[in-house]
Amino acid sequence: MTTVVKIGSSSLTRADGYLDLNRIDWVSRVLAGVLLGDAAAGRAPEPVVLVSSGAISAGSLPLGRVERPRDLATAQAVAAVGQGLLMARWTEAMSWHRVVAAQVLLSASEASAHLQYTNASRALGKLLGLGVIPIVNENDAVATDEIRFGDNDRLAAIVSHMVKARRLILCTDVDGLYTAKPGTPGARLISEVRGPGDLAGVDIGGSGSRWGTGGMETKLLAAQTAAANGTEVVLTSTDNLGAALAGAGGVARVGTTFRVTGPRRGIKQLWLAYAASSQGRLVLDAGAAQAITVGKKSLLAAGITQVEGQFAAGDIVEMCDTSGEVLAKGVSSYSAAQISALLQGKGDAPIPVVHRDHLAEIRY
Repeated sequence: MTTVVKIGSSSLTRADGYLDLNRIDWVSRVLAGVLLGDAAAGRAPEPVVLVSSGAISAGSLPLGRVERPRDLATAQAVAAVGQGLLMARWTEAMSWHRVVAAQVLLSASEASAHLQYTNASRALGKLLGLGVIPIVNENDAVATDEIRFGDNDRLAAIVSHMVKARRLILCTDVDGLYTAKPGTPGARLISEVRGPGDLAGVDIGGSGSRWGTGGMETKLLAAQTAAANGTEVVLTSTDNLGAALAGAGGVARVGTTFRVTGPRRGIKQLWLAYAASSQGRLVLDAGAAQAITVGKKSLLAAGITQVEGQFAAGDIVEMCDTSGEVLAKGVSSYSAAQISALLQGKGDAPIPVVHRDHLAEIRY
């Protein structure tokens, strides 16, 4: 089984803004140890995928920038400069440890299309079969909606599903998930999360670093997404990466372990739930909400109370309850105009609005 490791910009950037080459070399050595195994220590070889941020920070210094760009066009340009530099550093460092690295750039638009999602999954699988460490990053230079995938934490969770990873290590600049901001009086480390109930009352406020975009909230969401789809997650500091990788088979000796809360779903279901872009929203009454979640039924027109957005038949839509919580996503059999007409008693619906075969629940 495969391990996915995600490392953010803050962990790869020195205080002066330059890439931390010593950190990149150290991470490369640790990952090479996992990939190649250690017969003397009884560790079998294991495929590894690295999701690495850092393109914008790598490109900023050569361009004389001291802060992260605020506008999309500049961020795209800086990322285009930095991605090559970042990949060159990883490739060189990996080669010192007898490992071949491969660059894989993904964008939200590619992940939102089922065919491209499937092709990316197949390409990653082939690279792993060849004994290569794929180094994955958001294709920042061509992103259109925003410069990030929704951050590389979310990307790492989706990549974990693509490669059927048994574990995901989310590295950050703190040593795990705390009940409140580390340093706050009474804040304590949560060593294990077995379900949403273990997160009740946890304060995860805060944003990303000077060079990064993701804060603890994005990491928590990514961890829950992966755990709900068959992948165990460890959230810890980059300094603890070696110990986290050595902690397989029980609660990791460091950080916070998120236990698996749901089975691994098929690629179409995962794509629908977490990668596909929604074109509209359907608000459901309590009966319909229960039918699609508890009853595992298709969505019928009678359970829809409101239609939001403009979408065509065949587009992806969100299904939410009256409070606004998104329960599922799926492929609509009708356009927004057709569903609105149905709600007004005009016409009939011979087939479900969203068939169960084309519906995926959102699980965290």
